[in-house]
Amino acid sequence: MSETKITRALTVPAAIAAVVLLAGAGGHGGIDVKVFGILALVLVGAKLVGDLFERLGQPAVLGELLAGILVGNLTMFGIDTFTIISEGPAFALLAQIGVILLLFEVGLESDLMEMRRVGPVSLAVAVVGVIVPVLLGYGVHILFVPQATWHVHLFVGAILAATSVGITARVLRDLGAISSPTGRVILGAAVIDDVLGLVILAVVVGIVTSASTGEHMNAASIVFIIVKAVVFLFGAILLGRPVSRLVFKLAQKLQARGVLLAVALAFCFFVSWGAGAVGLATIVGAFAAGLVLEEVSYRDLQDREPHGLETQLAPISGFLVPVFFVVTGAKVKLDAMSSVSVLLLALALTAVAIIGKQACSLVAFGRGVDRLSVGLGMIPRGEVGLIFATVGADLMFHGEPVIPPSTYAATIVMVLITTMVTPPILAWSLKRKSSAVAP
Repeated sequence: MSETKITRALTVPAAIAAVVLLAGAGGHGGIDVKVFGILALVLVGAKLVGDLFERLGQPAVLGELLAGILVGNLTMFGIDTFTIISEGPAFALLAQIGVILLLFEVGLESDLMEMRRVGPVSLAVAVVGVIVPVLLGYGVHILFVPQATWHVHLFVGAILAATSVGITARVLRDLGAISSPTGRVILGAAVIDDVLGLVILAVVVGIVTSASTGEHMNAASIVFIIVKAVVFLFGAILLGRPVSRLVFKLAQKLQARGVLLAVALAFCFFVSWGAGAVGLATIVGAFAAGLVLEEVSYRDLQDREPHGLETQLAPISGFLVPVFFVVTGAKVKLDAMSSVSVLLLALALTAVAIIGKQACSLVAFGRGVDRLSVGLGMIPRGEVGLIFATVGADLMFHGEPVIPPSTYAATIVMVLITTMVTPPILAWSLKRKSSAVAP
């Protein structure tokens, strides 16, 4: 085996060992060895079910989520071995790092210049695609769960604001429509949607956190939280580039192996910590870190290493991101779906999630742009919706999760349906109007 292959082969085991040792440490100063066995089953199960879904033409993330739902509900049959996945600190830490890496990669794949090039049409589509679903989600949750506080209604609306760039991009790429006028508008709007969604998430988390600590919430307090979220995100974008260039320039003086990956991860975690330090969700910082890192910043450092940054990140995220989705699925309690009201809530949220994004088509103007396809392309919530839902399930408000188990289960059903229906109907729409697809 070549030295390069040996280095790459050691990357994942080293990361696994370091993280699991930290996460699994506990009780009598030792390690709960059960973590290793269950972690092995989680990784194998996630890949097996994910592969099955890909063979069926669906995203692997849905298979990983389903694998988590299955193992998380074995308690219904008296098997409690896997409760550590949804309740143990080891898997909680692994999942947290996994979602940070996921948002970091999404940021790396997003192009600020491309967002500027698609112009006001994508911005208008994104704004409408955020505002309308938030309002509809808020209203539907009030209708079905009137006893919940307005904080819960608002968080459910925020979950509906999300759009999965990855799911839509895959369909557009498969059909050769990713560079068409319609494809550019959809992808640009989806990326802007993510930015706006993260700002909304940051604001909602700030409002809930402040209210939970007894802080009086008035219009000025809410405006302050909004300003803080916007200033952090756009401040990170403005300052992040010169700072990252300086950091990587200094890192070039280091002769050790793996400097590029280590410095990039350190940058990601530092910005994530900064977001958390000012009261925002850590994933906001991870996304901002990826968004500001340009290849020009670390090109000289990358040229002396055998692989680029995204290639080096792949094995680590390939380990940790599926763990996040399995843990997310394991938190879904199927017994919460036994209630007719929860099933109706899930269907209602799914309906308004789809309808809300169709409002985007009303502002999707431009030569060669198929308005129907734009609305359909914005439907999938995918991994972004799962992240929002998980944040709400983990966020506490007066000792209770903001998103209770019943609502959490309903939102997961919404994410599953919107993600599964989008590829076939978007493909149908693009083929139906082939004139909207560039040769």
